[in-house]
Amino acid sequence: MSDIATQSALVIGVVRETIAGEHRVALVPEVAQKLTAAGVTIVMQRGAGTAAQFPDNLFKTVEFVDSAQEVFARADLLLKVQPLSAEEAGLLKVGATHAGFMQPHNHLAAVQVLKDRRITSLAMELVPRISRAQSMDALSSQASIAGYKAVLIGANALDRFLPMLTTAAGTIRPAQVLVIGVGVAGLQAIATAKRLGAIVEAYDVRSATRDQVKSLGAKFIETGVTAEGAGGYARELTTEEKDKQQAVLDARIAVADMVITTAGVPGRAAPKIISKSTVEKMKTGAVIVDILAENGGNCELSIAGETVQHGAVRIIGPINLPAQLAYHASEMYSRNLFNLLSPAIKAGVLSIDWTDEVFAGTVLTHAGEIKHEPTAKLLAHS
Repeated sequence: MSDIATQSALVIGVVRETIAGEHRVALVPEVAQKLTAAGVTIVMQRGAGTAAQFPDNLFKTVEFVDSAQEVFARADLLLKVQPLSAEEAGLLKVGATHAGFMQPHNHLAAVQVLKDRRITSLAMELVPRISRAQSMDALSSQASIAGYKAVLIGANALDRFLPMLTTAAGTIRPAQVLVIGVGVAGLQAIATAKRLGAIVEAYDVRSATRDQVKSLGAKFIETGVTAEGAGGYARELTTEEKDKQQAVLDARIAVADMVITTAGVPGRAAPKIISKSTVEKMKTGAVIVDILAENGGNCELSIAGETVQHGAVRIIGPINLPAQLAYHASEMYSRNLFNLLSPAIKAGVLSIDWTDEVFAGTVLTHAGEIKHEPTAKLLAHS
């Protein structure tokens, strides 16, 4: 990999997302103006921002075209939300650059096309978790939306108030909310449930989250199990640790009115934390919102995109929660992209410094090679 990769006469392309239920757009008017001021040309598919409440007339510095194919054909740098399909990757110019979520382990055919066409791809989920890259961390920005929305979904499904209310008919006790997993989504779920007036408990296998939970006014559940992992994530627990953790959690789940589950291990299916037998011990009318349902679910009974009624308990498995707040999700994601790319855009030219640890950590494919080792291994064995 050379120290500097350079493109001239930069054309940035943005297409309308085609995955069902995806309402976000990779570029919002505010960021489009900043990029144009940096000397680039922006070509956008007509209606790309409409579903996110950004109609075409708000983009004052953008050239609109009717077809996605034209955008792909002209773009030196393509910005997108959902991962490229193999067919879409094949429409990009040889040697072009692409930035967006890639989910390479689920889209190996597209990765192969990107490699073969010598496309530089920057995977937003690979942005290093370092202080300097916080403003570029799209996983965190979108996870915060998911945590917020999960509580609203749960509150809407719950047949009782979240806050304590004093009324002429007597006092209504506040609901008890349990948040399992204290990453970005979990922290936002805690904060949202507290703002709505619930009594909130939270648990994470990483003991370092204890102070974060307490700072939001929630109670941290102590199980005697910790699982600090690399990069601020949790490691997988041993069988003995899981059993010890489960006994404590099951008791807290049984008394909760709402449970929000957000516990995940990078590159693996979501760990099963709530079993069928545990659900059967829950309160009548309790609700589980499993935001990991798309990745197998933290609850044994979760089904992605569906609400399962098991006895008197509802298990909700929402999918693509950030797309349900598409306006702000798009704003945040577009800013993440801008913060990542703007240091490499100078006078309308894209110059990526591969000695920069942010770009070196974010790159998936470049110059006909797969730079992300886990993906390279997966593709080699596929």
